[in-house]
Amino acid sequence: MGRRRGSGGERLLSASPADSPSQPAARSSPNTERAFLPPGVGGDPLAAPFTMIFLLWLCWGFSLSSGQQDSELLARYLEETLMVDSNFPDHVARRVPRQGRFLQRLETRPRMAEFTVKSTIISRYAFTTVSCTMVNSGSEAKEGTFEMQIPAAAFISNFTMIIGDRIYHGEVTAKQKKTSNEDKERDNKHSSPTDGGENGAETFKASGTIPRKTHAIFTLHYEEFLQRHLGKYEYTVSIRPQQLVGRLRVEVNILENSGISSLQVLPLQNSKQRGIKKVIDDISPPPSTVIGQTKTLAKVTFSPSIVQQTQIARNGILGDFIVRYDVNRELSVGDVQILNGYFVHYFAPQDLPPLPKNVVFVLDSSASMVGAKLRQTKDALFTILQDLRPEDHFNIIGFSNRIKVWQQDHMVPVTPNNIRDAKKYIHNMSPTGGTNINEAVQTSAKLLNNYIAQNDIDARSVSLIIFLTDGRPTVGEMQSSKILSNTKEAIREKFCLFTIGIGNDVDYKLLERMSLENCGMMRRIQEDEDAATQLKGFYDEIGTPLLADIRVDYPKDSAEQVTQNLFPNYFNGSEIVIAGKLIERNSGKLHVEVTASNANKYILLKTDVAIDVPSKNDIRGSPGMEDGKEAQNYAERAWSYLTIKELLTSWLKSDDSEERKHLMDKAKSLALTYNFITPFTSLKMKELQADRPKEDHASPSTEGTGEKVQSLQGHKAPPGVPKQPDKQRIKISRTSADGDPHFVIDFPSSKLAVCFNIDGQPGDILRLVSDHNESGVTVNGQLIGAPAPPNGHKKQRTYFSTITILSNKPERSYVEITPTKVILDDGERLILPCDRSAMVGSSGLGVSIFANSNVTVAIQGTISFVILIHQYKNPAPYQRNHLGFYISNSKGLSPQSHGLLGQFLYHEVKLTQDPLGGSPQLVSQNSTEEPNPRPVNMLKVKGRLVPVVWKQRKIYNGEQEVDCWFAKNNADKLIDGDYKDYLAAHPFDTGTSFGMANRL
Repeated sequence: MGRRRGSGGERLLSASPADSPSQPAARSSPNTERAFLPPGVGGDPLAAPFTMIFLLWLCWGFSLSSGQQDSELLARYLEETLMVDSNFPDHVARRVPRQGRFLQRLETRPRMAEFTVKSTIISRYAFTTVSCTMVNSGSEAKEGTFEMQIPAAAFISNFTMIIGDRIYHGEVTAKQKKTSNEDKERDNKHSSPTDGGENGAETFKASGTIPRKTHAIFTLHYEEFLQRHLGKYEYTVSIRPQQLVGRLRVEVNILENSGISSLQVLPLQNSKQRGIKKVIDDISPPPSTVIGQTKTLAKVTFSPSIVQQTQIARNGILGDFIVRYDVNRELSVGDVQILNGYFVHYFAPQDLPPLPKNVVFVLDSSASMVGAKLRQTKDALFTILQDLRPEDHFNIIGFSNRIKVWQQDHMVPVTPNNIRDAKKYIHNMSPTGGTNINEAVQTSAKLLNNYIAQNDIDARSVSLIIFLTDGRPTVGEMQSSKILSNTKEAIREKFCLFTIGIGNDVDYKLLERMSLENCGMMRRIQEDEDAATQLKGFYDEIGTPLLADIRVDYPKDSAEQVTQNLFPNYFNGSEIVIAGKLIERNSGKLHVEVTASNANKYILLKTDVAIDVPSKNDIRGSPGMEDGKEAQNYAERAWSYLTIKELLTSWLKSDDSEERKHLMDKAKSLALTYNFITPFTSLKMKELQADRPKEDHASPSTEGTGEKVQSLQGHKAPPGVPKQPDKQRIKISRTSADGDPHFVIDFPSSKLAVCFNIDGQPGDILRLVSDHNESGVTVNGQLIGAPAPPNGHKKQRTYFSTITILSNKPERSYVEITPTKVILDDGERLILPCDRSAMVGSSGLGVSIFANSNVTVAIQGTISFVILIHQYKNPAPYQRNHLGFYISNSKGLSPQSHGLLGQFLYHEVKLTQDPLGGSPQLVSQNSTEEPNPRPVNMLKVKGRLVPVVWKQRKIYNGEQEVDCWFAKNNADKLIDGDYKDYLAAHPFDTGTSFGMANRL
């Protein structure tokens, strides 16, 4: 978040719906204590001059006090008075122009009421959702700008804006072909760094005009694959709202089936502090951080109060929130995870002897390196030289106009004398002249090639060039394409080239292609950062090669579309990741072979990985992992992410126009399939029709600059969806599960109703309707716990906190409903709040929200469910916001339906009496009077006799009472089997094999 822009890769999205005078206010009353304020301060606009004087007096008075409670009270008062309640009339501003101008400046942008980040990391693959709520409490429309720094390696997967009562949903489309050629487009993407490129961040920006007294919600989704550096995975969230936020929360959930071996939350850092694994004196996590961890799960939350935010940064730029962790591993073929026909293979052996290395350090000593850059480079090299091992060989080349080789025509072994002499040589380097990149690379490549050819060196050693510069070629060959071809010809795939660029005047595109085309990687270092720490950190990543010539193979008849499986080197602390698709899911096993070289050894690792173990890698139902279909298919999405990244890299390296077009088409097709924004796709917005008065709104504007141009355009509601939901109370069946939870089953033909309770445990997921094999519909409800009321007979209460409705016909989709939001996923994920009326629909599935009242889900036109929303303004300790589930239309459900409610849809019951426990006698089914309590009332259902008693139940939010016959003991004998047979493993469990029903 924040106004800071990236120089080359900013992702810009702008929307500006016009203000609507008739829109209702969305302002909440402040909850700040005001008892200590003098008359007029905080409410009377005529007291504006006195307000400012009083605030100055307060600031002076509190500076003399150390009371934490008073400080918090003052902070809250300042926040709400200056940012919320500054709505003075115009005539007051004219009477007090200085204060008026001050307050007007404070009103120039909407107030950020909420900023939340929720991340789910599953086996290194991270799903991140950022939500930001902005409130315009002013008297006129104002532009709200949402700005978020995201990792440059991440792919945006969706974006939604809710401005007032208008909903704009992102749709990934193919980018329109531009008139410029692909080389120019590629230059635009890769020539300028954005806070460090792949090692840094890009800025996503969206803006929209927020009508007066209204708020806007911006929701951004992005995904990334965490890379391992120096033995750790690092997940970073940018927290830069640029103002104090009333509710700020970051939640990171991690699931690693192999086990979490270490977990650390770093202090908040900004770009000037980061460095690569910089040693930090204060390693304590930020204030308000809470860390919970089990063997395979971890949950980290960060929710600072306004006072804590002020202590960190008064301008709202808190910095980067960083979670660093690692997992358990063993020396074998690694960890292979298989899920839903896709596999991801993680290979990161450890405790191996390092390979000898032959390294040439090529250092820019041109005039532009004068000052801190050259000094920090020298400091880093002094440390790096000390870390060389006795079996290594090295040399040093300095270049400017001239090329200066420390030891001509040979590599020197690592000895104390050679290290001392090398340090003297580096110390005496002085900046002068221009930059001859081409000749420097040619000289270093020739040096290594001659050494390899003339010396009987160990064939299993690793040779590499580390090349550092701060500028562009200014001497000798200056054409990038020629430098690239010369470099490739000189190296000839015999060793790897690693490039480092310092500052903003570097041709990063050239350095990136030089490294990518020669099995290396590029690192960017900003001028205002600690270059010595960055350089040392980069060397540490590549300074300890453990394996060479790694090859990972899978049988051709078992796996296809496998990502890169050949790797020249494996460095200690890194990780090799391969993903692919299974050809035959029912083969039972996947054979894996890994071959590599280590020192004097040739390594061959083999194993068979079982395919039919979905429970091991299925994350559904795990705490904190409820974020939808994408997270459940993490293996498939990881495969698509890695495949697209490889296609982009190949496209960047290629000079053949036909090949580039083929690579672009493949990457574009995958990106569209998985809803990723890439250089070949863009995000366009479509408006979803919601329940709102008829008003004239301007169409959102379209503008964009930078790497990814993303536009907005309005769309009409899907065909067949009415413009407004029916606000009349919906007539629904009495068949329901509501309250604690109380179950009611209506038998219209028998003219009676049956009811029962289920005393489940908090966290239980009850299968309410199960018809997956026929109509394709399943309904599950998850329970939440609450204390029992005083003097009650129960120890606790349980309510439905989540209702999940799944459908696999005609296409797989689901609706997840909570008291606050509705998640609809039919291939495109959409999140709607429950406090606004809306209607959305797609093929075979429609959702209608009546604000703060109910949600109706219609499936295929023959099935509909109504979910009542129960919310409390001032809940008692034993009350919880919860849901009630009602069946409105069950015509489309089959006679084979099951579940706690579904099993009775096509059955009838009869009521009998057994006066003395003898033969039962039939009772009139039309009788509405309470029978004689002495006889035993029995219910005959499915051939079973169930003792029942007469009761009354309230349904429909207590608006109606229903007479029913109550079955005790968790519906014993009434339902098939025991209620525990209806417990689902997770909210998305379709219950394809119902154990008790099958036995019966």
